[in-house]
Amino acid sequence: MIDLTKSKAAFEEAKKYMPGGVNSPVRSYPHMGCPPPFIQEAHGSHITDIDGNTYIDYVGSWGPMVLGHAHPAVIKAIQKAAERSTSYGAPTVMETEIAELIHQVYPSIEKMRMVNSGTEATMSALRAARGYTGRDKILKFEGCYHGHGDSLLVKAGSGAATFGSPDSAGVTKGTAKDTLVVPYNDIPAFTKMMDEKGDEIAAVIVEPVAGNMCCVPPVEGFLEALRKETEKHGTVLIFDEVMCGFRTTFHGAQARYHIHPDMTCLGKIIGGGLPAAAYGGRREIMNCIAPDGSVYQAGTLSGNPLAVTAGIETLKQMMAIPDFDKILEKKTKDLLTGWKQAADKAGVPLVCHQSGSMFGIFFSEKDVLNYHDACSANAAQFKAWFLSMLNQHIYLAPSPFETLFMSYAHSDEDIEKTIQAADKAMEEAAKVK
Repeated sequence: MIDLTKSKAAFEEAKKYMPGGVNSPVRSYPHMGCPPPFIQEAHGSHITDIDGNTYIDYVGSWGPMVLGHAHPAVIKAIQKAAERSTSYGAPTVMETEIAELIHQVYPSIEKMRMVNSGTEATMSALRAARGYTGRDKILKFEGCYHGHGDSLLVKAGSGAATFGSPDSAGVTKGTAKDTLVVPYNDIPAFTKMMDEKGDEIAAVIVEPVAGNMCCVPPVEGFLEALRKETEKHGTVLIFDEVMCGFRTTFHGAQARYHIHPDMTCLGKIIGGGLPAAAYGGRREIMNCIAPDGSVYQAGTLSGNPLAVTAGIETLKQMMAIPDFDKILEKKTKDLLTGWKQAADKAGVPLVCHQSGSMFGIFFSEKDVLNYHDACSANAAQFKAWFLSMLNQHIYLAPSPFETLFMSYAHSDEDIEKTIQAADKAMEEAAKVK
């Protein structure tokens, strides 16, 4: 067993001052039976806790660290920007530069607005869609998490699912009644809902690759059905690519699946590890945003110079590496192939999902296509697997509902060590029924 003595003490102290001792719920390792490692530093593909344990990291700050931790070019750019001040609360040319870069990668984003988190991006995009259409209702998919805005905490996945309470207290009945929910990947259920309520629905919001019921790609025809039905009913189609953006492919899920949404939400990678996100889309929708239009949204730290600098440098570094996304996709595939072989050897049923450099596993005998399937996977086997991997210095998400991420910094040696650890971890999972 790894020594987490200092982390345990730090966790107890933190619980005196923060709910659950953390600033985001899943970080508390609620069902893993051990304290969360308290992190001291990270470099490349490795992360080190205050007890001195160093792990190979497949969480990557939940997605942003696509180049690896503390990439020298990104750190240098941030340091240089910080010397000029950490915030202005005023326009900068850097904001236009990152907007131009994002438009280059995502042509469907004709105009955009920077914000500070994925939650801000999705709630602002929905407000824009309501303002543009004059409608109140939205439609989301069960198990898709779009941040903690009130209207979106209805049958959410990820952290909410980890805690067994997908509907949050504090969300009013009035808000909830305007949020319609259908199962992810269920084309007939979606089409039926649109037939019944389509003309009342302002927006359909979806993770085109679901990343909050672990990693669940869309079935054939699902995203096409969303595009067809929203166009028919004059409903705004919003792709939440906060997680899958730049990962499914460099140009996102909308490029991989050849679907052009009306609006897109981005985050994580566009901040290079600092708090930044954005929402944008068709010009006529974004022209509804103040000061051009009557849909109000503002933020003191939106377009923060440090975050924008980190995002620009991260995107430029990715663009400079030939076949960047293909390299990450192969690394991911190699890792999952090794994990599946380890599971087969141990006699453990395992489903492996991948979309570019996003990936996840399910201890399940059947494929996982939606939130119900994800909930049916063997949580006890996941816990045994997770604890064994942690004890072998492999840092994974402490929940079966969270997606994992590959970075460019992961070496062949890292992947081989992780596969070797999986051999033992799968044997531990096999002991659990």
